[in-house]
Amino acid sequence: MSVRIASFNVENLMNRFDFSGYRNELWQDRAVALFDIKDEAEYREVERARAIAHTDDTRQLSALAIAETGADIICLQEVDNIDALKAFEYGYLFKMVGHGYRNKYMTTGNDSRGIDVAVMMRPETRHGQPIEFVAMTSHAHITFEDFDLHTPELAELGIEPVARIFRRDCLEVDVRVDGRPLTIYTVHFKSMGTPRNGLPGRDASMPVRVAEASAVRRIIEDRFGADKAQDMRWVICGDMNDYQERVVISGDRFSGYGFTPVREDFSCVDLLTRDGFSVNPVERRPELDRWTLYHTRGPQERHLCQLDYILLSPALARGNAKAVPDIVRAGQPFRTLFPPGQTVERYPRIGWDRPKASDHCPIAITLDLV
Repeated sequence: MSVRIASFNVENLMNRFDFSGYRNELWQDRAVALFDIKDEAEYREVERARAIAHTDDTRQLSALAIAETGADIICLQEVDNIDALKAFEYGYLFKMVGHGYRNKYMTTGNDSRGIDVAVMMRPETRHGQPIEFVAMTSHAHITFEDFDLHTPELAELGIEPVARIFRRDCLEVDVRVDGRPLTIYTVHFKSMGTPRNGLPGRDASMPVRVAEASAVRRIIEDRFGADKAQDMRWVICGDMNDYQERVVISGDRFSGYGFTPVREDFSCVDLLTRDGFSVNPVERRPELDRWTLYHTRGPQERHLCQLDYILLSPALARGNAKAVPDIVRAGQPFRTLFPPGQTVERYPRIGWDRPKASDHCPIAITLDLV
């Protein structure tokens, strides 16, 4: 008996318009910035038309990527609200997979933009075993003070002890698959952001992600017991906005590209894999083939890395020792540089930078619940 689980940062699945670019050019879409717009009323009209036209292509591609995962349960990041999720599932995903993800779960988290995490699931697996929803728990309310996780580094960032730890949430969903219990933790950690206080964005924002990862581990240990958690069935799914390793890209289209794997000295993900607390099954893939995101700030800064995870409890990892995750990359734009032998056929209408399914790739794995 098996269940297939996926995680996907669907990138701004919104059901509202964002007009903030009128007053802040940094937030203005680059296509709109090409035109001379006389006032805010005209800007709103143009932005509505642009957003609707762009969204249709994007969501067709997002749905294709989700359909390709073949998942029974999928954890999503960057979802506006349950109405946006329902409209996407009915208007796009349903056309590709039919009666599939009828059951949808999410709560309002802490993100200032209003993007939250969500879980969609089928009523039964592809093999016919029932998937029963048991309970959902939000941990968005937990503060640094609650878990004694406030540090001088956080204070330097202007974060107070009474502030909430999770930038979005750690959404805990309990299910039973053919009667066997499984707990799913869906997360979306603090983004790396831009350089700050003389530090690269990743380093400057690291204290927040360290606290988030520590809090997830604490939640699991409090739930199951520190000495028993390894024997329980649970997974941590989501965009952790950090990597333990990356593939640095050098060269150019004329001289050829080089792909060099680099192991990082530290990552917030280390706090979840340290001491065998959880297992990252993506490490079962070849070293150059573990990436879920292409990052670039121009030719001088390019790499591939894993930001998206399905971390397994030790019990699940032992029972699925040969399970290797799939990474769906056919929704990536053509600007993404693939290592030799990895290039895939893109979905119809994929562009150089956009349309695309997302800036992230979905990750999926089939697990036996033994």
